Order: sequence, then structure tokens, then C-alpha cells
Amino acid sequence: MSIKNEFADYIHGLQDTICAALERVDGKSKFIEDKWERAEGGGGKTRVIADGNVFEKGGVNTSIVHGQLPKAMQMAFGVTEADFFAAGLSLVLHPLNPYVPTVHANWRYFELYDKEGTRLDAWYGGGTDLTPYYLFEEDARHFHSTLKNAIEPFGSEVYASCKKHCDEYFNNRHRGDEMRGIGGVFYDYLRTEANADENRLFEFQQANGNTFLDAYLPIVEKRMNTAYGEREIEWQEIRRGRYVEFNLIHDRGTLFGLKTNGRTESILMSLPPRARWYYNHQPAPGSPEAEMMKYYKPMDWV
Repeated sequence: MSIKNEFADYIHGLQDTICAALERVDGKSKFIEDKWERAEGGGGKTRVIADGNVFEKGGVNTSIVHGQLPKAMQMAFGVTEADFFAAGLSLVLHPLNPYVPTVHANWRYFELYDKEGTRLDAWYGGGTDLTPYYLFEEDARHFHSTLKNAIEPFGSEVYASCKKHCDEYFNNRHRGDEMRGIGGVFYDYLRTEANADENRLFEFQQANGNTFLDAYLPIVEKRMNTAYGEREIEWQEIRRGRYVEFNLIHDRGTLFGLKTNGRTESILMSLPPRARWYYNHQPAPGSPEAEMMKYYKPMDWV
């Protein structure tokens, strides 16, 4: 079986595993599946959850698309006539309780071909990052340590490199280098050059995907019953506004999906159900919200 077919099978199985675990924790809502087809080739399975005990809105989506590379992407990749294959799982979860962090993750594989069907290039990308509204440092340490332990067998320097990439990428640069959360790991354009490398990178991708639930669910279960009020909801929605800004201004996955005629509803499922923007908002000095601002910058958690 080819790597691309193996990867497609892997993300479909991972989608089932993650959705089942999230439904168990939520205890109320179930995922609704919407299968879709792309006219130019391929399709996907969008699964959304809403109005639950724990998750106010979320999605765990898989897509496998292929066909002619659109002009906009040809320019981005520096190629002329070319075909592509792209498969991936992407998830975003916006919890109801402001003390439970929002989380994002995706794991993807891409192949590029000439018009005769010869593979010209292939690469992996992905990662996961955490966006808390109120931070418990033990949660941050747990999240980062779990990710580090999962990928450390692939090299002692890999976590540090992926963390740095994540800190730099998930950053609202238009806000003066304000990270949208506390990071995690992120990597892109991990290329395969030989069969041994190809298998090793696939194992690396699986290690990242397989550790997601271990990294995130213990935090959810620990914080989901914490009492909160209108002040915390207001702050959550202000910070959700920053989340929206990043996804619509900077996120390459969002832009790629829209430029390749991906399914708009599935692409924009990453946006929260409610968000706020106040003019020049500044949290009150000495407040928990002001304290939280110090964490939206690169920090060592492990």
C-alpha cells in the first residue's frame, strides 16, 4: 500500500478514536457527520459537536483532495502545471468553560506531481497547540511534556525545534508578537527522500497524532467543573477574538483550503461561536486577566 493510502487510513481511524473520546468526556452532545465531495477531486468527512456539557463548539475533520494545483498555489510553490494530493485531519475545540483551554491540531500529508503523474515532491506537516484563557502552570507543563515525550525518540533536539516553530507561527504579529496561546509543537515541509525516511516520517506523524488525547483530555477533565461567571465569559470571548484574527489573517491551512476550492463550512468550523472586539481593550491592572497576558509569549514549560 502506498504511503498516501496508508496515511488516509490512519487519519480516518484517528478521527474515530478522537471523536469517541470527546463524546465520552462531554457526556451530552454527539458528533454529527457531514460527508462532502470536491468537484475537482476528493472530499472529506466533517464532524461537528455543539452545545454540549463541555464543548460549546468543535470539529474533527478529515479531507482527502486531489487534482490540478490551482494557479494561486502554483505561484506559492513555484511550479507551473502540476497536480497534487493532500490529506489531513484538522480539529479545533472551543470549550464552554473559560477555565478549559481551546485546542487546535492538524496532521497532514501532501504530494506534488508533474502532468505525467511522476511524484515531484512530498512532505508532512502538522502539530498541536493550546489556547488557555486562564492558565494553570501545571496544565501547561503537562501539555508540553506529553508532546515532548512522544517525539523525543525521533531526536533529542526535535521538540525544541518544533516548539520554537510553533511559538513563531501561532503569533498575531499585527498585535506586536502576541501569541494566540501557549504554543505546543508545529512543523511543516518535512520531506521524504528515501523509503527509510518516508517510513520514519510517517511514524513521527503518527506519534504526534496518537498523543493528542493524552496531552489534552486530562486538562479538560480537571478544569471542566470549575465555577465561572460573566467576567470569565467576557474575557474568553475577547481572547476568542484574537483566535479569529489569527485564523483569518495568518493561518496557511485556512488560506490553502479556500484557494483550492475546499469546503468553506469545514474550513471555517475553526471559528468560535461567539467572540468580542473592544476598542483598545486593556485588562484591569492586577486582575487575573492582566496576569494572563504575560503568558502569551514564548516560555519554557519543560
